[in-house]
Amino acid sequence: MLILSIDTSAIASAALLTGEGETVGTFATEDTRTHAEVLAPGIHGILTAAGVTGTQLDALVVGVGPGPFTGLRSGIATARSLAFAWNKPLHGVMSLDAIAVDAALDAWRLGVDEFIVATDARRKEVYWARYFSTGGTHQLIDGPHVSPPVDVPELPAYGRGAGLYPELLRAVPDFAGTQPTAEALGRTAVVNLVRGLPLLDTIPLYLRESDAKVPGPRKRAL
Repeated sequence: MLILSIDTSAIASAALLTGEGETVGTFATEDTRTHAEVLAPGIHGILTAAGVTGTQLDALVVGVGPGPFTGLRSGIATARSLAFAWNKPLHGVMSLDAIAVDAALDAWRLGVDEFIVATDARRKEVYWARYFSTGGTHQLIDGPHVSPPVDVPELPAYGRGAGLYPELLRAVPDFAGTQPTAEALGRTAVVNLVRGLPLLDTIPLYLRESDAKVPGPRKRAL
């Protein structure tokens, strides 16, 4: 089994993984202004280096957020286009799960049952979700949400959102700068696919209304 994973909820990233969760190739960029421009060439580079064509893939997965409008649209639109062109199934995964997959193992080692994953939502807010760690695997309890960090439950917090507000969130130091990546997202998807567990559709989790508004009727000039 070969799976192409894509996530643009924070950074733009892609990864090619086997059905055993082994990473074949990855691409990532921290530049949040060029998601649409760099993603397709990055994916092409991964497949070329692996000697794989899109038609040889078994499935694609894409992070559906939460995240900003422009970033999520870039990744989801690319994934939908490629899945259509290659006639392959496409699955959605919540992007916070890409941090939770490793956070759950760390929490289990620390003897922590519940934890938070938080990413930067800008505007002095964070995207967050609450998880339960069961034997090192994550189980979503609540979320995702977007809110000021002061409203996040007081639990060990993983992810860059926690690192930005250490005075308000109990950031776990080794994960204080962690962002969702396609590689980690893909590992989450592989586990679910192998186990026959359901994944999400590709509807984006924006959590906020768009800043773009339809203009109202013009006022009549006196």
